[in-house]
Amino acid sequence: MLLIYIPKITPRIRYTFKTVFKTYLGFQEYNLTTDLEKFNQDSGAKFSYSSKALANELYFFSSGLLEQNGIKEQSISVGEFEGTITLFPTKKDVELPFDVFSAIFYSLSRYEEYLPHMRDQYDRFKAKDSIASEHGYLQTAVVDRWAIQLRMVLKAKFPNLIFENRVFSYIPTIDIDNAYAYKHKGILRTIGSLGKTVSKFDFSTLMNQIKVLLGQQKDPFDTYNYQLNIHKKYYLKPIYFILIGDYGLNDKNLSFENRHFRTLIKTLSDYAFLGIHPSFGSNKRREKLKVEIGRLRSIMKSDIKRSRQHFLKLSLPETYRNLLEADIEEDYTMGFASELGFRAGTCTPYSFYDLDEEVECKLTVFPFQVMEATLKYYLNLSVEDSIEAIKKIVDEIKSVNGTFVSLWHNESLSEEKEWNGWQKVYEEMIAYTTDNIELK
Repeated sequence: MLLIYIPKITPRIRYTFKTVFKTYLGFQEYNLTTDLEKFNQDSGAKFSYSSKALANELYFFSSGLLEQNGIKEQSISVGEFEGTITLFPTKKDVELPFDVFSAIFYSLSRYEEYLPHMRDQYDRFKAKDSIASEHGYLQTAVVDRWAIQLRMVLKAKFPNLIFENRVFSYIPTIDIDNAYAYKHKGILRTIGSLGKTVSKFDFSTLMNQIKVLLGQQKDPFDTYNYQLNIHKKYYLKPIYFILIGDYGLNDKNLSFENRHFRTLIKTLSDYAFLGIHPSFGSNKRREKLKVEIGRLRSIMKSDIKRSRQHFLKLSLPETYRNLLEADIEEDYTMGFASELGFRAGTCTPYSFYDLDEEVECKLTVFPFQVMEATLKYYLNLSVEDSIEAIKKIVDEIKSVNGTFVSLWHNESLSEEKEWNGWQKVYEEMIAYTTDNIELK
């Protein structure tokens, strides 16, 4: 048993200590107390967390963030400890020269995303405006590293404490924004597509479209057998996120009533997990989100518990509140479109904390770290450079035994046009990730 003295126990304190000890350290037997007499009399493993030490006990510095209520501008200082960037540093003579618990809470809660900020063209928080980008640690799983540093201090002081060993895991995920490039689109959309191609004098594409429509050539976005085979080869079970919203400017998948689309969804569910890909148009409309989940549920004949926002539209806390109201239990949106890395500073799934309501919620956030569109469109990397960039991220995740979540789309595996050569990126990513690793 580990006893922890804290002058004031708040919802933030409860959430942070539960997350740190149970989620990151795999340690269940701890108690929080505000009873100073009880703490002083205890002869077992213990430490204090406050603005100043009590006596000669193991002591961790508190900056006061976890005792606060409400959201206010924070003066965040940055330090460094054992090669890792830290937040809320202190010059006090302590085992860890920073407020490790506030640093973890600030990162996981996405505190900075609740503060006033400029948003991009798709109404998203910009990667470049994050403190991680500003101080150059976006590609470092700092939360996981801070937890490891804490564990080492505790283990050195109390050798009898037993922490569960973390195990690296990999979750390949694929978003289906557009199930097919040309097939099954209906007469009006097909005529419109052909006309657009003719207007561009792109006769090579026109011939491919016609061949696909006549059944003489495979639709370029129909990469599902390829995906099945490579995932089967490496014993992986992916998650597919299905866009099933109404047709719109940013939502162009097939109709949920299309029998070919419904057959595809049912087929995918035979060998993969499926989740909802809430449409661009549903992001701020709860009823629309529920309709889309209902559509997918009716096709699969099972509850829908996983989600990733189309266009990675994430506004805190509204997006997660909408998902909770729709009974979603896991979300995979936490990542940046424009940069690789760790938006929340972590590669470990964790519970969402609603800062406005000051409450832990029953929604598990699964951060993703790599998206192929980031490499291709935002970073403009070549095939070879993309492979190397992915390997660096995977190395970081393996070093802390975290969970690697990759984000791909069915069309980027087509080997068509700008995606020529990207099957190699996907294959090498999977091979490198699973090499010498017994995946759970």
